[in-house]
Amino acid sequence: MFRRILIANRGEIAVRIIRACNDLNIESVAIYSHADRDSMHVKMATHTYAISEDPIKGYLDSDLIIQAAKEMEAEAIHPGYGFLSENALFAKKVKEAGLVWIGPDSEVIAKMGDKNAARNLMITNGIPVVPGTEPLNTLSLYEIQKIARKIGYPVILKASSGGGGRGIRVVWEEKDLESSFEACKREALTFFKNEDVFMEKYIQNPRHIEFQILADNYGHVIHLFERDCSIQRRHQKLIEIAPCPTMSTDLRRRMGSVAVGAARAANYTNAGTVEFLVDDYNNFYFMEMNTRIQVEHGVTEEITGFDLIGRQIRIASGEILDITQSDVHIQGFAIEARINAEDVHNDFVPNPGKITAYYPSLGPFVRVDSYIYKDFIIPPFYDSMVAKLIVRATSYDLAVKKLKRALNEFKIRGVKTTIPFLINICNDKDFRRGNFDTSYLEQKVESLMPQESRDDSDLVAAIAVALTCGLEESVK
Repeated sequence: MFRRILIANRGEIAVRIIRACNDLNIESVAIYSHADRDSMHVKMATHTYAISEDPIKGYLDSDLIIQAAKEMEAEAIHPGYGFLSENALFAKKVKEAGLVWIGPDSEVIAKMGDKNAARNLMITNGIPVVPGTEPLNTLSLYEIQKIARKIGYPVILKASSGGGGRGIRVVWEEKDLESSFEACKREALTFFKNEDVFMEKYIQNPRHIEFQILADNYGHVIHLFERDCSIQRRHQKLIEIAPCPTMSTDLRRRMGSVAVGAARAANYTNAGTVEFLVDDYNNFYFMEMNTRIQVEHGVTEEITGFDLIGRQIRIASGEILDITQSDVHIQGFAIEARINAEDVHNDFVPNPGKITAYYPSLGPFVRVDSYIYKDFIIPPFYDSMVAKLIVRATSYDLAVKKLKRALNEFKIRGVKTTIPFLINICNDKDFRRGNFDTSYLEQKVESLMPQESRDDSDLVAAIAVALTCGLEESVK
């Protein structure tokens, strides 16, 4: 087992990894930017390392992070999610530096990170995929139009190296194909430094279902059942549920078997997620494989009883996976609600600032994963998620009721959050019945809007964050 691990991340996931390290009696090293100097993960870690004055650069500089790991005498690096977690070159550099990468091999990350290569691998191994194409960038507009007609509108354009909802355009009519293709290329180049774009048949209003995988270095692969991630806004997940409340036992068995087959085809090790689209007729199609821990891993932990971060560390240290598929059982239902510091009435724009009061939910089978606390100033430079509220109950109906109760108890003052919006989702009859797909929020977002309320501390929070950013003149 490792003696010391460096965490190449920040915020909530860094806190979660530190806790797993503590459980395993492993020392942790937290890296941080100047903007993150008061973050919870810095306060909790065994050791800390100031990685950069710049709020972003240090978390994206692989050489700097490896240097920090060596200076701090860490033996392994855990990348968390986001930032460099799916960067194959970083994973390769970590290994070449004599350190252990807590995740799959760099070759697997590269292969599964290229959506087209992953797709071809799945086709070769008999895994069902959505009808689609190779990258389109070398083709003429006429040729692209011809392919789209053959596939049949609507089609979806995707960045080959994409993820996180970036580099995606749905095209409903041929007249919009050229402009959407150009926009998709620009976004792909901006976010992924790779403008390759491919096309798929757009499956209208599917469910987004993902299976959690664990695989050791000795050929043992299992799944820990599924999560329903259909509640999304602009391809960003808001609520995740395990297991899917409307999935039959037979479909779960078939999809689980295919997910394990996909992981084996990729020679996958460590924790990963195989993502599918499921249509109205229970046809399912491989979408992608995420080669990292997911934000929503907690709901899987709650329904199975297995610590996924702990398992990641143990597998990376060389342990054999000591659980078989028959050891994994579903225990009730778990729901995760992502709480974001956003102004829902202003197109969900991020709302950083000072937390003037913080009272997280408590009670039986209620879990909060967060990095904030009273008087903490949320920096404006990062993702707006500030907490994950996870509840578990014996049935889906009871889990929704528990989520609503916990959201009503959860108090964050000083910044606007999505809590009132999430409460309204809990009150919606379709959500309570499990009657939703990926179009749910697109269709209901206006009806789910909470009434506007004014918190007098908002102005104080805005001034505090401005001062933190060195913008004193803006508040004079």
